[in-house]
Amino acid sequence: MDWNLAKWMEDGGIFMWPILGCAVIGAAVAAERFIFLYLRASIHAPAFLAQVQRDVLDGDVDAALRICNAESAAVLPRVLKAGLLRAGHPENELRDALEEATLEVTPLVQRRVAYLPTIANVSTLLGLLGTIQGLILSFHAVSDATPEARSTALASGIAVAMYTTFAGLLIAIPVLIAHTLIGAKANQILDEVDHAQARLVNLLNAVSSKGDGAVLPFPGPKE
Repeated sequence: MDWNLAKWMEDGGIFMWPILGCAVIGAAVAAERFIFLYLRASIHAPAFLAQVQRDVLDGDVDAALRICNAESAAVLPRVLKAGLLRAGHPENELRDALEEATLEVTPLVQRRVAYLPTIANVSTLLGLLGTIQGLILSFHAVSDATPEARSTALASGIAVAMYTTFAGLLIAIPVLIAHTLIGAKANQILDEVDHAQARLVNLLNAVSSKGDGAVLPFPGPKE
């Protein structure tokens, strides 16, 4: 099989161009989401939570905040920081702060993820549309062309049908795989945030009620 892209674009007809556009857009969205979710927004949650827990149990909320500030690009530290800044406050205020922070980061995690299945579907449908166009050209070749030109016109129509179908699926399958991986990572991050919220609330409540009703001091704002 000839993998010459220029020949594909020439033989596949006009619908090869929007399919190529789907490939470019899908690759750009997938790459941006992979970089953000896997390299920036993610953090090793068990180790991070263990360190925060140690600092909180030692009564050093400022140290826990410094850890969050050091990983400010990641989603989980941003949410926990909002809760740590409410240490020593009533539980409803703590939960409200955590919920507000979660609502702020959730769109960042889910942004543009839903575009990927749409791009895959559009690519597949454009391939199908090109296939129908190729079949129409083939039928016209059989009915209208002279016997000498019929085989050439028929081959041209079949080429349009096959190239667009192949190209549409060639784009759709990797985009759907990327959507599965990206969606799974986004869900993992949000699940870690939900788990960490409950853990931090229980931890701060336990430390606040320890001893003779002592409470953790409210820390100052940290940048």
